[in-house]
Amino acid sequence: MTYDPLKAKARVALSVAVSFLFGLGLASQFGFTDAGFSPPAVQTEPRVSTAAVQPALDLSEAFVNIADAVTPAVVSIEATRVQARPTGGFERFFREQPGMPEIVPVSGSGFIISDDGYVMTNNHVIEDAERITVSLKDGRTFGAEVVGTDPTTDIALIRIDGTGLPTASLGSSEEVRVGEWVLAIGNPGFARGRSPDLDYTVTAGIVSAVGRSLQLIDESLRRDPEFPARAGFAIEDFIQTDAVINSGNSGGPMVNLRGQVIGINSAIVSRTGVYEGYGFAIPIDLAHRVVEDLVEHGRVRRAYLGVEIQAVSAEDAESLGLPEISGAFIQAVTVGAPAESAGLEKYDVITEVDGERVVSANDLQHKIALKSPGDRVRITLYRDGSPRTITAALDEAPFSGEMAVVSAPEPRTADKIGIQVTGITRDIAEALQLESTDGVVIIDTQAQGPAARRGLLRDCVIREIDRRSIRDTEDVEEAFSGVDAGDVVSVIAACPNRNMEEAMYNIRVPR
Repeated sequence: MTYDPLKAKARVALSVAVSFLFGLGLASQFGFTDAGFSPPAVQTEPRVSTAAVQPALDLSEAFVNIADAVTPAVVSIEATRVQARPTGGFERFFREQPGMPEIVPVSGSGFIISDDGYVMTNNHVIEDAERITVSLKDGRTFGAEVVGTDPTTDIALIRIDGTGLPTASLGSSEEVRVGEWVLAIGNPGFARGRSPDLDYTVTAGIVSAVGRSLQLIDESLRRDPEFPARAGFAIEDFIQTDAVINSGNSGGPMVNLRGQVIGINSAIVSRTGVYEGYGFAIPIDLAHRVVEDLVEHGRVRRAYLGVEIQAVSAEDAESLGLPEISGAFIQAVTVGAPAESAGLEKYDVITEVDGERVVSANDLQHKIALKSPGDRVRITLYRDGSPRTITAALDEAPFSGEMAVVSAPEPRTADKIGIQVTGITRDIAEALQLESTDGVVIIDTQAQGPAARRGLLRDCVIREIDRRSIRDTEDVEEAFSGVDAGDVVSVIAACPNRNMEEAMYNIRVPR
C-alpha cells in the first residue's frame, strides 16, 4: 500500500474534530459552557420548627447569658517556681558563667470576688510560687500577692492591686441538687503551651453527685513534709459533675443557671491527665468560710470536734440498729477534745448537727468546718440503737494555717525578661556567620520566661532595645536600667530561626 499524505491529513483532522465534539458535549453536560456558572443551591431553612425545640433554645441562650455575665471575673493565673539549671549555648566560650534559673510555670484559673481585687483559686495552683501573675479577660495583667492559703481544703486567696474590677457572685453549695445543670468556667492561659488565643473555656454538664471524698488532699498532705500533721484535717466534700474540667481550669468557678458560683473547679479522676468524664469542685460554702478566716486572721481557724470517723456501711447500720445507712461512725475519741468533754463515745454514730442530717463522714467534717472555734453545736447520735442529743463546744484545730510568702528575687538588667547576654567576640561572629561584632548575643534564656514565650531565644543577636542602638553589654545595662515591672520592652533582634532577619519582639516584664 502506498502512503497518501492527503488521506493521512484527513484522518488527523477527523480525529481532532471528534475529540473536540466529545469534549464539548462533556462540558455542556456539567454546565461549563453556560454564560454564567451557578453554584449548587444550598438549603438553609430550619428542618425543625422553633416551637418544637424552644426549651433547648432557651437553655442554650441561658448558657450564653451566663458565660457573658461570669467570664469577665474569671482570671488566668500563672505562678512561677524557679530552679537552677546549667548554662547552655556557647558553653565552649563561657563555661565560667552560671546558667539562668529555670522558670517552672504553673497555670491555673481563679475568679475575682471583690471589686478591690480579692481572687479565689486553688492552693495547688499557687503553692511555692515566687511570682504570681493574674491576667483579666480585657487583657490587663497584674502581679498578685498571697493573702493566705489552706492546704487542708486546697483553697487560696490572692489579691491584685485594682479597683472597680468585675466580680463573680457567690451562691450556696448547700442548695446544689444532683441532676441540676452547671457550667464549669476556666481561663487556662498558657497552660501546657496553649496559645493565649485559646484562653477561656466554658463547659456544661449536670451535677452527678455531692459529698464525694477522693482522699486527694489527704494524700497530698501526707506526702508534704511541711504538712503531714494536717493530713487528718483534710476536708473533702466535692461536688461531682460531668462538665469537662481539664488542666488549667483548676481554681475556676462552677456556676449554676443563675450565674452564681457554687463550687471551685479542683480535680479530675483520670489515668491520662485529661478529662475522662469525672470532674470535682470544692463547695463554695466551705471555700467562703475559709476565705473569711484568711482575710480576718491571715490563717484558717478550723473548728475542731476531736473524733476519728468513717462511713456507715449496710452492715454497720444493721448491727447498730440505725434507721438508715447514713451518718458518721466514730472509731476513736481524742483525749481532752471537745467530743470527749461533751460525752461522745467510741462506736457512736452522729446523724445530725444543729438539726441538719449528716449523710457521711466527710459530710460531718464539712459541717464542722463551716463552724468557728467556740461555737456550740447540738449533735444527734445513735448509741445502743437509740437516739440521743448532746451539746459540744468546738475548739480550734491544733495546727496553724499561716503560710510564709516568698517574694521573687529582684531581677538584674536583661534578666528582667529572662535572657542572659554577652558581647560578640570574633569567635561568636564566626560561629553565627556575622559580618560585625556590634550588638550582643543571647547565650541563655529562661525556659517559659517572658522572652522565650515571645520567641526571643538563644543565639539571637540584639540590635536595639526600646529604640536604643545596642553595641555592647553596657548599652543593655543602660537600656534596662529604667525598665520596671509591668513595662513593655521592645527588642529588635536577628535570630537563626528567622534566617538572621531582624524582627521586633515586644515583651512585658513580669510584675
